[in-house]
Amino acid sequence: MRNTNAITAGAVLAALAVALGAFGAHALKTRLDPAMLANFETGVRYQMYAALALLVLGTQATQRRAPALLLAGAVIFSGTLYILALSSARWLGAITPIGGVLLIAGFVVAALDARRS
Repeated sequence: MRNTNAITAGAVLAALAVALGAFGAHALKTRLDPAMLANFETGVRYQMYAALALLVLGTQATQRRAPALLLAGAVIFSGTLYILALSSARWLGAITPIGGVLLIAGFVVAALDARRS
């Protein structure tokens, strides 16, 4: 049985990543300093990684825990990078690593669950 929630979340994250990538490349290129634009692009890249992983994991019945970790990680990691790049909320830089840890945990759990099945 497929995990349609993971597939749906992956598709939405992927679509948003493409849209945000285009926004960054066209609308923000001249408005952000290079370091902040790089932060924005990092957020887009890792959001797409998580999206692709969710699309794959959603086809695997044994993958129930990893998709939630990956989705939470993408939202926190990429979301804080987007806000950090677009605002002066530098304190968000302290929260970004939490999203990174959730992404790592999601991939590790996916590997462990794959080995168990």
